[in-house]
Amino acid sequence: EVQLVESGGGTAQTGGSPTLSCVTTGHVYTSYCLGWFRQIPGQEREGIAITDDTGRANYADSVKDRFTLLPDADKTVPDLQMNSLKAEDTGVYYCAAVSRWCCGGGYCPPNDGFWGQGTQVTVS
Repeated sequence: EVQLVESGGGTAQTGGSPTLSCVTTGHVYTSYCLGWFRQIPGQEREGIAITDDTGRANYADSVKDRFTLLPDADKTVPDLQMNSLKAEDTGVYYCAAVSRWCCGGGYCPPNDGFWGQGTQVTVS
């Protein structure tokens, strides 16, 4: 069974640069897309930084040029380096291994692939 556990959330300052990490156990098929989703209060969960099965990274416009996936040969899901945090980045962040239907970002149903339990990031 695949399990994912996030770490690195908490309270961060506006303009801060925390990093979120994800530990994965179990086997994830290479065809899965790997990355990070977030759910902001009142909105649907959306993909913000995802790598496809070719290794190409896709970023949501809301985080492009501020957030970066950090590939690591020892990790299934890359860490997420967050820079220049804004108050509107507050939300629950999930690491995930999802099917190709979710590789392009946007909404991904929670029964697609495998998900961590989420970690809260609060920017103040």
